[in-house]
Amino acid sequence: MLLTQLIQLFERDIDRLYKEIEAYSDEDTLWKTDHKINNSAGNLCLHLLGNLQAFVGHELGGFNYERDREFEFAGKNVPKSKLLADIINLKRIMISSLEGMDESLITKNYPKEIFGKPMTNEFFLIHLYGHFNYHLGQINYHRRLLNN
Repeated sequence: MLLTQLIQLFERDIDRLYKEIEAYSDEDTLWKTDHKINNSAGNLCLHLLGNLQAFVGHELGGFNYERDREFEFAGKNVPKSKLLADIINLKRIMISSLEGMDESLITKNYPKEIFGKPMTNEFFLIHLYGHFNYHLGQINYHRRLLNN
């Protein structure tokens, strides 16, 4: 039951990420920071892509992925078209990974200790969903402030 709901929520909000990035009028604005905004929308998007592909796609779905977390925050000028294509691919990976999970695995421990202690897949997936939306909100705010 929870997996079905998580699939629906991730699918909906990955679509929202796509619309946010698509709404930027030019690629330069995706990479701007201003005053106390430390991360550009482009970097936050890269971070969301890397985070979910590593923690869900790779660890739970078995997809081949090697994360470059440093690039997620330091990389610049990835074309908007590539970000959009990567978001579409992330949606496919997320749906496939979660649909491929047996519901009984939801209460089992996540394969890695991320926060220094064991946690269930259920806990970590809910955490990842909250983390995704935290940064999605930052991207929305960034776009409304800096996109002309």
